[in-house]
Amino acid sequence: MAKVLVLYYSSYGHIERLAQAEAVGARSAGAKVDIKRVPELVPNKVALASHYKVDQIAPVARIDDLVEYDAVIFGTPTRFGNMAAQMKNFIDQAGALWTQDKLIGKVGSVFTATASQHGGQEATILSFHTVLLHLGFIVVGLPYSFKGQLGIKDVHGVTPYGATTIVGADGARMPSALEIEAAQYQGRHVAGIADACHRVPRRDAGMPVASAIAAAAP
Repeated sequence: MAKVLVLYYSSYGHIERLAQAEAVGARSAGAKVDIKRVPELVPNKVALASHYKVDQIAPVARIDDLVEYDAVIFGTPTRFGNMAAQMKNFIDQAGALWTQDKLIGKVGSVFTATASQHGGQEATILSFHTVLLHLGFIVVGLPYSFKGQLGIKDVHGVTPYGATTIVGADGARMPSALEIEAAQYQGRHVAGIADACHRVPRRDAGMPVASAIAAAAP
């Protein structure tokens, strides 16, 4: 059984909601899943004045938690085409894990949210992928086997790089049914690949691993 961590930062609850959907998807593939969040950097008084969602029940993660999982699905809102400072601050603490090769071979995936339809969701995920590659993660996206991302009738934030949601300028829009479905699919897809990697010994490189991963894909 693969162990999957859904690790997120959410100011207003949109990413928190997608994180829950990612976890549902991963559990449906048989994975053991935990949901955790990175620490808030904004002072509590400022967060309350800015109407942040401060009642999130997910426990706060420690950087060493990353070692305990076969896969980590990262969720962050977009900040000018990049991950939020809270998430970057957390990952920047992974230097010791990086020097010890502790994260190499783990599966990593990303989901995000933007205010507008072209507000940088793809840039955020792709720039996040760069960080994961430096740390040694096997990067996984949201394949086109999820056919929901081909639709053009409704506004949605679904991309082949990962699930996203569009929240609107005032943040009033919560993830749509399609965006929730995309997040669940991504979680299931990541868990399947993580399980395949977990079951195949690392010394058996090449075709056996590739075949196991292909067989695990939805």
